[in-house]
Amino acid sequence: MKLSTKRAQRAATRNKAVVLTGPTAVGKTALTDSLFSKGFEIINADSVQIYRGLDIGSAKPSEDLQRRIPHHLIDIRDPWEDYSSGDFVNDALAAMEGIWERGNIPLITGGTMYYIKHLVYGPPETPPADPAVREAVAAECSEKGGEWAYGHLMEIDPVSARRINRNDTYRITRAIEVYRSSGRPLSSFEVHSSVRADIDFALIALMRDRKELNQRIGIRVRQMADEGLYDEIRSLFDRGACRSWPGMEGIGYREFFDASESGEMPLSSILDEIARTSRLYAKRQITFLSSMKDFTVFSPDDENGVRGFLFAHGICC
Repeated sequence: MKLSTKRAQRAATRNKAVVLTGPTAVGKTALTDSLFSKGFEIINADSVQIYRGLDIGSAKPSEDLQRRIPHHLIDIRDPWEDYSSGDFVNDALAAMEGIWERGNIPLITGGTMYYIKHLVYGPPETPPADPAVREAVAAECSEKGGEWAYGHLMEIDPVSARRINRNDTYRITRAIEVYRSSGRPLSSFEVHSSVRADIDFALIALMRDRKELNQRIGIRVRQMADEGLYDEIRSLFDRGACRSWPGMEGIGYREFFDASESGEMPLSSILDEIARTSRLYAKRQITFLSSMKDFTVFSPDDENGVRGFLFAHGICC
């Protein structure tokens, strides 16, 4: 009886998955805690939370939440290691297979929109990495500097340049590499426009009023300071952290490098800059989300609405 019940559970959950996304500080973690504590396993879709030691600045889920709900793709890289959206898609799909086998439902949650989009719609068919070209581009960008690299990308692929933060060394060099390898700008390799058919996704986007969201961002930054963000940064510096580490591109970390490069800045000014860049990032996330028309938008406070939406997809929580 138990075996047949387990098989029936696996059959019911097979290929179902929930995606819960939204701008930074919108309330994804709180809703996860209240609605998805049983029968779900979380796949992290935050490009900074993948890194070990980047806990406070990335607003990593608490140890208590990670104990109560199994989490995947957190603390899987050291901050000097690269991790692409293609890596995420491959790792997420592998994690989903294991979750389904256990009779649970994957909950993919986070705010890195390229991760989300490439998983839901399928990654663009860009040319495979050429190690020789990658090494040559990395050496040239290192020699000539970040400003040159971003300016060069603006010349050869202005669409991608506008999508990429000018301090995001990894994505800038990857875009230049694609152009050098294929003769085509990265932006010409379009992501599929239809949701992949092999997974039954329930797609949820959380939104708040912009003023309220900005207030929440300010509160979050102050909480990070109270929780020891400065000590976390000092520990990373002691480990030899430098601006070229991919993990240091994350908001909450790169501002400290900007401060160290421009001269001494009081911590309060750095925190103000983190809040400002977080607000700009949230604006870009909202713009990106608006291009993904298959997502249904909810207020994070509308638990009943989200619950009803999931029930209509055959998912109980």
